[in-house]
Amino acid sequence: MSAEAADRVAAVTSSRPGTPLQTSWFEFLLDDSLLEKHLQKSNPDPAPVQLIIQFLEQASKPSVNEQNQVQPPADNRRNRTLKLLALKVAAHMKWDLEVLEKGLTIPVLNMLLNELLCVSKVPPGVKHVDLDLSTLPPTTAMAVIIYNRWAIRTIVLSSFPEKQTKPGPHQINMLNIVQQEKEMTENILTVLKEQAADSISVLEGAVRLKKDFYVHTMRTLDLLAADTAANGETESSTAGLRISADELHCQVHYDLGGIFFHQGCTDLPIYEKARDHFRQTKELLKKLDSTVHVHLDEKRLAGYWNACRALTGDCDPSDPQTTPYDQINSLIRAHNYPAVIEAFIKDNISRSLPNHFRRSVLREFFKIKPLYEVCHKLCVCNGVRDALEGEILSVRFQQLLLKPSKEVVDFILEVCTRSLEKDRPSEASRRNMANFLKTLCESLEDLSLVFVVSSHKLFMELLKEEERKVLVEQMRKRSATINLSAKPLPSFYDIPASASVNIGQLEQQLILSLEPRRIRQILIELHGLAERPFWRVNSKWEVPPDYINVILGIKDNLTKDLVYILMAKGLHCISIKDFAHARQLFSACLELVTEFSPKLRQVMLNEILLMEVRAHETMAAEGSKERPPPDLVSRVRGYLEMRIHDLPLRQVVGEECVAFMLNWRENDYLTLQVSPSLVMNNPYIKLGQLLASTCKELPGPKESRRTAKELWDVVVQICSISIQHKRNSDGRIGLIKQRESSMGILHRSKFITFIKKIREPLVLTTLISLFVRLHSIVRDDIVNEVTAEHLSIWPSSLPNIQAVDVEAVAVTVKELVSYALTLNPNNQSWLITQADIYFVTNQYSAALNLYLQAGAVCSDFFTKAVPPDIYTDQVAVLCQFLREVDYMTAFKALQEQNSHDAMDSFYDYIWDVTILEYLTHIHHKRGETEKRQIAIKAIGQTELNTSNPEEVLQLAAQKRKKRFLQAMAKLYF
Repeated sequence: MSAEAADRVAAVTSSRPGTPLQTSWFEFLLDDSLLEKHLQKSNPDPAPVQLIIQFLEQASKPSVNEQNQVQPPADNRRNRTLKLLALKVAAHMKWDLEVLEKGLTIPVLNMLLNELLCVSKVPPGVKHVDLDLSTLPPTTAMAVIIYNRWAIRTIVLSSFPEKQTKPGPHQINMLNIVQQEKEMTENILTVLKEQAADSISVLEGAVRLKKDFYVHTMRTLDLLAADTAANGETESSTAGLRISADELHCQVHYDLGGIFFHQGCTDLPIYEKARDHFRQTKELLKKLDSTVHVHLDEKRLAGYWNACRALTGDCDPSDPQTTPYDQINSLIRAHNYPAVIEAFIKDNISRSLPNHFRRSVLREFFKIKPLYEVCHKLCVCNGVRDALEGEILSVRFQQLLLKPSKEVVDFILEVCTRSLEKDRPSEASRRNMANFLKTLCESLEDLSLVFVVSSHKLFMELLKEEERKVLVEQMRKRSATINLSAKPLPSFYDIPASASVNIGQLEQQLILSLEPRRIRQILIELHGLAERPFWRVNSKWEVPPDYINVILGIKDNLTKDLVYILMAKGLHCISIKDFAHARQLFSACLELVTEFSPKLRQVMLNEILLMEVRAHETMAAEGSKERPPPDLVSRVRGYLEMRIHDLPLRQVVGEECVAFMLNWRENDYLTLQVSPSLVMNNPYIKLGQLLASTCKELPGPKESRRTAKELWDVVVQICSISIQHKRNSDGRIGLIKQRESSMGILHRSKFITFIKKIREPLVLTTLISLFVRLHSIVRDDIVNEVTAEHLSIWPSSLPNIQAVDVEAVAVTVKELVSYALTLNPNNQSWLITQADIYFVTNQYSAALNLYLQAGAVCSDFFTKAVPPDIYTDQVAVLCQFLREVDYMTAFKALQEQNSHDAMDSFYDYIWDVTILEYLTHIHHKRGETEKRQIAIKAIGQTELNTSNPEEVLQLAAQKRKKRFLQAMAKLYF
């Protein structure tokens, strides 16, 4: 810097009031006490949420090695400390999700809460729904609760529309970063939505716990960092910040109410669950003396409560505390529509119902075709209310005035008369009503109807004689130029624009409408009012990135908006399984683009194909056995064989087409007729071909290994991680493993998504078999084996076992079996596999539950003999089920003194005399007189006498097997 420049800077600096410099993130690394001092300031700069962002951003920065290769963030002391600092800031904020959600993006908050799970020692690789919160250390259980609360809250918040920010000139270079963050957010939301049911189960379990909870504080986090947790302080029942059971239950009930209310739009009975949770929230709020740890919006709670009562019919009109909302909803449920109209007219004077509520009632009525007359009358009531308040008239009301009948005009005048205060209406109301009547006359084309209005008593009272004469004369002159017989053409392109209204109202109509002709009409009006891109009106309107450049390249702005919005709305309808509206929207879009763009025409044909595939798969998932029509199968084949160059293709279309062919057993086509170039270029087609080939050869006398080996190699690569060598500071060569590498033909997450689109049992059984074998190899546990069908077709070893991500394989096999059981909970093979997985991971209760289910399935709920290969060596009673009674395991189980299995209550079900004799001996040795007497009584039964004929002993055994298994089933089912 030159001396002159330095002088200028000094002059400017000296002229400003002294402001403290912002503390940099790295200063907190240098001084352990600085963070607490900083956070105790009245207005710290940077703010707490900004500190969290800075700490996590620095901790997650990738590094570059000596060969200039990008490496994942190093797991070193600096990065661990930065993550801990972020957690300490959140602890200072008392883990207030309301504040954290406002200040942090979804990816950042996801990283923060995953770090909380990690430091709280939540078992990795185990689903939260499989954890027993009551047995976890308090801070561990609370970490699981906080994460799952955030998960369901994020699903709800993400459903709210947001105004899309328009990038300024200085932001253009940041678009790539914004797009990356958007993709990360979408990926996280996809996972959260898939796990929503598990998160709900975790939180429902939390509200059943009747004990206080403890959450990490800055101090307990410091203890963890100092590795002083060995003394158990951070895991004790009093470590951390105490949150009473009522406070936590209040917050969790509120969050559960929110997610159930969100889900109610697709399943109305769920609103009852939402109502029950909001009721408990309200009751707990009244009960609590202090709500320091309860962070909820009481106005929103009241809104939720009123909405739930309206939707579930939980209100009594005679109740003195009934709100106007409740009264209207009670009348609607009773189908007393005249009373609803009467209430709306009276409300034009009292104005106790907000306009948004009145409009929402009208929208609901418009969905019911037989109630159009009621809709028109409510629309009039709302129009008059708007007029009285000086608001711009709604689009619906203006449409009603295009060609009204005399009855409609008479009703308008009746409502106008009754909506003015009888005694002394305010001057503003009189003036607004007079303007409304003038507007009404100007809107009517039929002179006879104009005369009806102009001769009405109210018109005569509110307008001066001179105003009336001028207005009637204007109407006569205008009528001479109007061709009353003109009718709009029925084509999609020739829709007349109605009178211009407020842009905001039109944009709202644009967001709500699903009718293509109406959407075009609104856009014509909007483009007449302002020239700007209206496809940005709603941030939830999204088209696939593959198509965005083609659509935004359309030169005509109206056409561009129309194509974008029709496609975005169609895709949204598909996502909520509203295929009827999706077909209308896509058909209109196809008709539109066919005129000017062959490329977009093919894009729409592809999207329509995807829609039809999803529609048919949805019907199949709901129980339909109807095979797809030959035309649809032919179109799917045509797509897989398509050779159009320079055409944007979405990989999901190919993915779902392949899953569709597998689900409907089109194995011959996938195996023999797909071209090699397609197999090489599309990973889903390659997977489909290998799965089809493997399944096709399974039923034969010799199970083929060649195709199975190819499928095995592909899946192993998907589950592998890249390994790179790096020299440590001490000179030794270490290994760096990078997860989710691109070594395979697909990322593992996309592979899982693809698997979950498959319903064909043989394909799922094949995949389960493959992953069970792979899991067994990487676990290297020869004692506890997981069983599955067709294990013999897979290799028994791996040449590079170190490259396989063991945790990824474990998670995948669990997800795969769980998904398969959602499709068929009674598949014996899948039940046994799932039970074995639980058994080898020491989750014995869950394992026993599933073993019993498998036994029940294959024995008609234990009325027949259970096949001998169902049960394994778990507990003493079940040891009798094996072909050769496993006395060693049985005796070992009976010696266990700290068990809680109520074993003595099952002595009547033991039929093996050797085991009963051992029980008598062991109880005598321990001095357990009562239990010894129970064992002696059991062994003294005459039918167990070893001198009895073999058939008597077998009958006794079968009788006890049946009774025992039915008793166990009652405990678990």
